[in-house]
Amino acid sequence: MNMEMKPVFEKRIFWDIDFESIDYDAKASFVIERVFERGDVEDIRQCRRYYGDEKVTAVLLNAKFLPEHRLHLASAIINRPLNEFRCYIFRQLHPGLLPY
Repeated sequence: MNMEMKPVFEKRIFWDIDFESIDYDAKASFVIERVFERGDVEDIRQCRRYYGDEKVTAVLLNAKFLPEHRLHLASAIINRPLNEFRCYIFRQLHPGLLPY
């Protein structure tokens, strides 16, 4: 992790928690998942710059949930096939209601 410069994210990504008290190092998995779930391109760049591609890849592959459109984005960014993502495998094993 890049200790020199903390990432700058939009507050809207972390709307449900105290934005000022986020511990970016202790809660790295939460932050990475939330940024990929709700962030824009610049937020994702900040995330990758701070945590590094290796950490981001490990967290995304083990994430319990990502929306389908964000799952495809994550797959393209980290250059890994969908079937390597835990949330994709889980979704295939437990199909829910049709998305209408």
